[in-house]
Amino acid sequence: MIKVLKAGIYTTIQDLGRFGYRNQGVPVSGSMDSISASFANALLNNNANDALIEITLSGPKLLFTNATNIVLTGAEMSPQLNEVPIQNYRVYKVVDGDVLSFGELKKGLRSYLAVHGGLDSETVLNSKSFYEDITSQWCLKKNDVLSFKSGIHEIENHESSIKHSHQFYDTEILEVFKGPDLELFSSVEQEKIVSGSYTVSKDNNRMGYQLEEISVVHSKSIITSPVLPGTIQLTPAGKLIILLKDAQTTGGYPRVLQLTEKSISILAQKNVGDKLYFDLVPTRY
Repeated sequence: MIKVLKAGIYTTIQDLGRFGYRNQGVPVSGSMDSISASFANALLNNNANDALIEITLSGPKLLFTNATNIVLTGAEMSPQLNEVPIQNYRVYKVVDGDVLSFGELKKGLRSYLAVHGGLDSETVLNSKSFYEDITSQWCLKKNDVLSFKSGIHEIENHESSIKHSHQFYDTEILEVFKGPDLELFSSVEQEKIVSGSYTVSKDNNRMGYQLEEISVVHSKSIITSPVLPGTIQLTPAGKLIILLKDAQTTGGYPRVLQLTEKSISILAQKNVGDKLYFDLVPTRY
């Protein structure tokens, strides 16, 4: 079991997401940085879809009351186990009474904590991912108690680790495909949209990131149409909005670009003021 002694700013439970319900208006949700989450589960020999904890900006303080193995990936948040610094991308054994805490955010924005076997939490519509009005909680709070799917379990590679390059997160370049509505704009406007330099605004969360700069002011309109995590919409005022894991399932702004899954993970680690550029990837059929 894990008892939440302090919740942090925005700490949730996520898995790969809630699929098959978009036709009913239910967002996908799931880990914002699916690559870091996948690393965490893989290091513990978990199933790819096992639920873990997503930690945003500021970490929680967690008390373990059962022995298990844990691993942290993603953002560097100065983690400590019983006030002793530990590393990301390394498997640690914890026992009854151990306390995991976090300090200064040094790099990235979101960290992932996995336990061996995954978390045994509420399942709604075939997913454990938190989402307000779908699950009973939208974030963890003080005194919550979380159980492990497999309880106490030893694994042979409890000292295993991987070397992880920060180059993946340091890049400012996001690979994109052409969106279905990009052709509504002239070649000059398309070039301005794709080749612009952008900055993450303060308006960013799990639903989406708005970018600071004005790209192309327009009066184009579309019939409300399907959107996906990674869809980039262009508002009439010329602002770009990048939809992310908790975003709505339809939208009425032109869908000018679409992030790759890798780019969604990179963006999920960006904070206010970070610079971004697009790299248009040729579409292959």
